[in-house]
Order: sequence, then C-alpha cells, then structure tokens
Amino acid sequence: MVPADVRDQVSLAYLFARAADTIADTELIDRPRRLDFLSLLKGQFVSDQIFWGQIREIARAVGPLQRDSAERMLLERLEDCFRLFLDFSPDDRRRVQRLMTTLTQGMEMDLTVFPGQSPQDLAALKTPDDLDRYTYYVAGCVGEFWTDLMCGHRTALASWNVREMSEVGVRFGKGLQLTNIVKDVAHDLQKGRCYIPEAMLTEAGLKPRDLLHQENLPRFRPVLNRLVRIATEHLDQGWLYTMAIPRRELRLRLACMWPILSAGESLKLALHSPDLLNPSVKVKIPRSKVYQIMALTACTGGCGYVGTAYWGRLRKQIA
Repeated sequence: MVPADVRDQVSLAYLFARAADTIADTELIDRPRRLDFLSLLKGQFVSDQIFWGQIREIARAVGPLQRDSAERMLLERLEDCFRLFLDFSPDDRRRVQRLMTTLTQGMEMDLTVFPGQSPQDLAALKTPDDLDRYTYYVAGCVGEFWTDLMCGHRTALASWNVREMSEVGVRFGKGLQLTNIVKDVAHDLQKGRCYIPEAMLTEAGLKPRDLLHQENLPRFRPVLNRLVRIATEHLDQGWLYTMAIPRRELRLRLACMWPILSAGESLKLALHSPDLLNPSVKVKIPRSKVYQIMALTACTGGCGYVGTAYWGRLRKQIA
C-alpha cells in the first residue's frame, strides 16, 4: 500500500529494523555480545560514515546462527542494504538514521531490563513512564519517521505541520504497540518479560509473578482496563491522523486505517478474553476479520464516514 516514491525508503528501513531485531533475539549469543552488536549496528547511523568491517563482523557472527533462512539471508546481505542506503537523498538518510538510533534503544532496553528468557527470570518495567518510553522507542518513533518521510515526498501533505503531525504519529505508534503488549501479555511473561509496570500492578495488589497464574485474571482486570483505555486514547489520535490524510491519497489512508481497526478488534478480544493470562491460548483476531476490514475500507474508497463509524462502534465496545 506504500506509494512508489517512498516504497524503497520504507522497505529498507524495515529491513534495518528487522536486522536489529534479529541480533537482539539471537539467544545463542550472550546478552553482552548482542548489546555490542546492536551498538555496532546503531553506530552506522550516527553519521554519514559507514564502517564496512563492522557490518561484515555482524554478518559473520550472527548470520550463521539463524534458523530462519530469510533472517540469515538478510544478515548476509546487510552490506548491500547499506550500499542502497547511501543512494538515498541526504534528507532520507537522515530520516532513517533518526529512526534506527531510536528503535535500537528499545531493543537495548529489552536486553537490559529483562535479564532472562523464562518465567523463572521474570522481570518487569517499573513505572508507567518506563512503559511510555518503551512504546516510543519501539513504535512511536516509527510514527515520526512515517510522517517526516511522507511530508517530504507526497505533495498532498504539503500543508501539514510536520512537527505537530509527528507528535500525533507518535501517539499512533504507541497505541499499536500497547495493543500488542496487552494481547501478548501471557506469551511475554513466558519469556521473562512483564511490560505491565510494577507500579500499576502494586495498585491492584498484584506482583508480576501473579500474572503467571490464570486465576488472577479478575484481579488483573482493573489494570487491563486502564491499559486498554490508554491504548484506545492513543489510537483515537491515530484516527485523527488518518482522517487528516486527503482522500485522494487512498493508499496512505488505507495503510493507516487497517492497523487501527485491527488494533481495535484486538483490544476488544483481549478485554473480553477469559484466557488472556493463559500462554497456551493466542489472543488474535481471525484472518477473516482482517479481510473484512480491508474489504470494507477499500471498497468504500477509504471513506471517512464509513471508517469513522466502524471505529466509533469499536470504541463503544472497548471503552
């Protein structure tokens, strides 16, 4: 759905982010070395100088350990990605640099805050501010990147105030990430990661380890309701962002509509799920619902009335 004149920039930024995520998730490498490799990768984006030897070092050390052939190939071709990156305009390189130096902070946060990878090693974020900072690092900054990039290339967005709309885009990204945290809470706990801040759990008389037991779901619901409300408020801003996109920019509108409406359906599912804390159950909207969202919005040409009615109905079900 991305317009042709920004497709390469978005695609390459995605590949860089995927490479960083692969480094962070390679459990056969100990955490200090993963942090070192992340730092080497991030270092390629702090100036216009590329250190080719460091890129090859990352590829040699991390690539052969990948079970996923696509991730292995990506690391093997990482040098090619950087050569394409150097072909971008200075403004587009700056946009990708800002994105990657921020995204990698979220991955570093994962590796330092959460010391293990099992329920026995469970650790949690401390405060709501920690959660807010984390969602900015891993998703909010994507809203900044997207806004800056689209305003730089799409004439239909020439009237946008980039700074103001970037702030709205940050809220958009945070809402999507918080949705993922809510629906994946049980699976993250099994990896030793509790993104639900300890301070919020303490207010409900809970500790992070209590969430490992499904019978504590009723006690967790006040915290869940609060998180869903925060996510929904972020997504409300995302919807305002989407409606500010001129309708003639249909691809951009749909590219924003689809994740918001899907997130709303996911929040509704998580909010009412009796199995949210059960790691054997995946809280996920069915593919048919995704197709329904895509068909409804595409067939109506990204109509704001139709989309807003859908979002409004979802809001009532998750408010």
